[in-house]
Amino acid sequence: MFLIVGLGNPGKQYEHTRHNVGFDCLDALADQYNISICEKKHKALVGKGVIEGVKVVLAKPQTFMNLSGESVAELVNYYKLNPEDEMIVIFDDISLAPGNLRIRKKGSAGGHNGIKNIIAMTGTQNFMRIKVGVGEKPKGWDLADHVLGHFNKEDQAKVEDAIKDAICAAGMMVQGEVDRAMNDFNSKKQEA
Repeated sequence: MFLIVGLGNPGKQYEHTRHNVGFDCLDALADQYNISICEKKHKALVGKGVIEGVKVVLAKPQTFMNLSGESVAELVNYYKLNPEDEMIVIFDDISLAPGNLRIRKKGSAGGHNGIKNIIAMTGTQNFMRIKVGVGEKPKGWDLADHVLGHFNKEDQAKVEDAIKDAICAAGMMVQGEVDRAMNDFNSKKQEA
């Protein structure tokens, strides 16, 4: 079984912001594989289903981003999962341009508070992740204003393509094809 977590903030005012791209990826994944994410438990909205023949639990923590680890740790413990082999976290990355993905088998938090909290609460940084590029903050902007803001039309189109790529990557990763997913999706997209 795999736990796939999409990070974001609960609440209408945060829908489709840069920081909620993990939620958007999870919603798209759920649509693709006919999984309903509506059960409230473990401080998350949860749905169970099958992706490419593998049982999965999809989770959108409802703790707000900086406390995502509280929900993730509960899910890992409840389902008796090894986060190092059976968990994928999908989240926004400001160091990647919109439309780009970076897939990693493990790594540090890289300044992302949601990931920092997951590492603290699960006791490991060795879990798979799909980072979705949302672009750097403009000079002089507050980081919170940037990540809680919405994409312009051009960037939104690029991010929608990245979400489709993230779905494909997750499908490969649950089948144990992490290296293939990294090879297919870690290259930078060229500016058109």
